[in-house]
Amino acid sequence: MIFYIFFILLLAGAIGCATLISIADFRRCIIPDAYLFPLMLIGLILITFFGFPIDMRNAVIGATFGYAMSAIIGFAFDYFIRRHTPDATPPIGMGDIKLIGVGGLWLGTNGLALALIIACITGAIWARAKNQKFIPFAPFFLLGGILSLITNVFLL
Repeated sequence: MIFYIFFILLLAGAIGCATLISIADFRRCIIPDAYLFPLMLIGLILITFFGFPIDMRNAVIGATFGYAMSAIIGFAFDYFIRRHTPDATPPIGMGDIKLIGVGGLWLGTNGLALALIIACITGAIWARAKNQKFIPFAPFFLLGGILSLITNVFLL
């Protein structure tokens, strides 16, 4: 009984952290580490002790791949943009890179790919509708992550 209560409390904490990350990124375009690291820690606890949502091997591969892929892409875009326009803002922030790494921990490589596809499509639709050049990525990525988690856990 206590096992299930602890599991539900951890999931509620993860939902709370994800909500606070989305609100902070939407309002200030920054993802605070104070919410991101507890989300990572909750994911590690769930994977280690509960085996939810994926196994440890897939979680480590997903986290490594997510962080490395987003960091390489972010730094490459930043390098090429700053060569032509030194005062330009970077296209992806370090908070987004860490969030994608945490998403890889929670979802694995297959779930991460689905979450990124959903995030990019919904973010592009939102930016087009609002006619904005820069968008907060965290709310769209977390939406994609939740849909990917539901798909992987309940449908596959």
